[in-house]
Amino acid sequence: MSSNPELRPPRFDLAGARGEVDLAWRRFAAAQTLEESCQSWLELQCQILTGVSDALVVLQRPGVETFAPVAFWPEARRERPQLSQIIERALREGRGLVEPRRASYHIAYPVHVDAKVRGAVGLEIAARDESHLQAAMRELQWGAAWLELLLRRAADPLEAARLRLNLVLQLVAAFVEPRSCGEAAAAFVTELAARLGCDRVVLASLERGAVRVEAVSHAAQFDRRANLFVATLNAMGEALDQREPVVYPSDDEARAVVTLSHAELARASGAGGIATFPLVHDGRQVGALTLERAHGLRFDAPSLELLAGLAALLGPLLDVRRAEQRGLGAHAAHEARDLWSRLAGPGHAGLKLAAALAAAAVLFLSFATGTYRVAADARIEGEIQRAVTAPFQAYVRESAVRPGDTVRRGQMLATLDDRDLRVERARLAAQHEQFAQQYRDAMARQERAQVRIASAQMAQAHAQMTLVEEQLARTEIVAPFDGVVVSGDLTQSLGAPLERGQVMLELAPLDAYRVVLQVDEHDLAAVGVGQRGELVLTSLPGEHYPFAVTKLTPVAAAKEGRNVFRVEAQLDSAAGARLRPGMEGVAKIDVGEGRLAWIWSRRLVQWLSLKSWAWLP
Repeated sequence: MSSNPELRPPRFDLAGARGEVDLAWRRFAAAQTLEESCQSWLELQCQILTGVSDALVVLQRPGVETFAPVAFWPEARRERPQLSQIIERALREGRGLVEPRRASYHIAYPVHVDAKVRGAVGLEIAARDESHLQAAMRELQWGAAWLELLLRRAADPLEAARLRLNLVLQLVAAFVEPRSCGEAAAAFVTELAARLGCDRVVLASLERGAVRVEAVSHAAQFDRRANLFVATLNAMGEALDQREPVVYPSDDEARAVVTLSHAELARASGAGGIATFPLVHDGRQVGALTLERAHGLRFDAPSLELLAGLAALLGPLLDVRRAEQRGLGAHAAHEARDLWSRLAGPGHAGLKLAAALAAAAVLFLSFATGTYRVAADARIEGEIQRAVTAPFQAYVRESAVRPGDTVRRGQMLATLDDRDLRVERARLAAQHEQFAQQYRDAMARQERAQVRIASAQMAQAHAQMTLVEEQLARTEIVAPFDGVVVSGDLTQSLGAPLERGQVMLELAPLDAYRVVLQVDEHDLAAVGVGQRGELVLTSLPGEHYPFAVTKLTPVAAAKEGRNVFRVEAQLDSAAGARLRPGMEGVAKIDVGEGRLAWIWSRRLVQWLSLKSWAWLP
């Protein structure tokens, strides 16, 4: 200690100071509020340190984000700008500070609660040597523990719950952030061991009834054959077999839990407390978490409550992280085992019922048989379809029928304009009479050459007249047989010119039809001549018309993006009179008997066969 009397602490009356300290202790014990407790504590601190001329306590009240002064010494002065500066530095830096002044020192020390700065105390103390200054700083540091206790007592009842929740979220974040499951497990157990003061934390997964260690805290590698490692696995298996947490030693004597393996692990490791929590996801165990504390330290109730909540969150997270690391085959196998465990285990009545119905459906489709039928779009056509063409160049004068009309043999269909033909016939008749007169004159004059010429001209005029008569006879178009008009509407073309051979109308008989099917190329191989089937028309959906396949045309046509082949069929003689050419519908050809599973899956099998042929080398 320095011999300079100016740097020694000032002397006080010991008896008087002791009386003031006792009075301050009584006020401190009787304080009811946080402010009263801090004020009496500050008085005690200033009297113990001696030489304090100014003091201030700044705290962050529970549930408030800002700092505010709560105690002053002496109480008469409320403005302390110099102390405020060093207190702000202590709050910002989180450590004790000393600032020399002309004849004094400013010292400050922060108050920590759960590793967070919640306040600070600042003092202006008389000048003294370094050893006395260090002693004053230690006294202030020890006294700050009282402020921490006061803050904890005055804390919000929900503050502890918020702190536990914050800790759980930080631990979960440590498990979620890394990319791989191994890195996540290692980061989690190391962080958990540091936060809860554990010597060792082990995380393991449960796969096919076997416990597999994922990570050990503070260890990148571990020997799986070591006795301690085996004892840890046994302890995990003990908790997993009982399907509930196991704590050793336990203060709860009412819980009948087997702890033999945990006691053996405690003897092997020298741990003072061991806790193992099974990790559960969706009703099944996916792993276990074992924690060990040093000799003499046990797991208290708040820690066990925190670990129970953490284990409830860790189970699903561990299962999800393991699923991310699996390959496609392993993932499929895991899902299959999971499905089987649900089917064979208790509960899941809906899933079991659905599985039973699916199995019954598969068995039914595998053994039940049915008729294999090929479906195709169909159209009715007349077996004989005759075109009525223009016999010569003419104009349409009138028309009595339109498409869809039923006509009888000899019925008038249309009439052509014959005025030009009649004029031509009159001209030819006059010319023929002129040639006849020339013939008679030549005969009278006995001019043989002229007779032959006149005779030839008469024959030519007669032939032309015969042709015109024949054309006049054809100006009335009549039906060649009983039937229906399929196409050609001359009522819309009255007065229009017609070229020779131009189609005017198309007729089809009423009692002779054929069915034209557009069969998909995938089904053509199953269709053969002579097979039977049924036709349902769009206009007559309630009636079925039987037919027989008569002809397969090996020529493909594109229809709606697929290839189809023309297949012709003959309707039975008992087909209804309501049929008309041009009607469309759906026809089904009976191919034969087959199992329902093959009938409904044949298209898929054909597609897979074709694709495998195309893909394979």
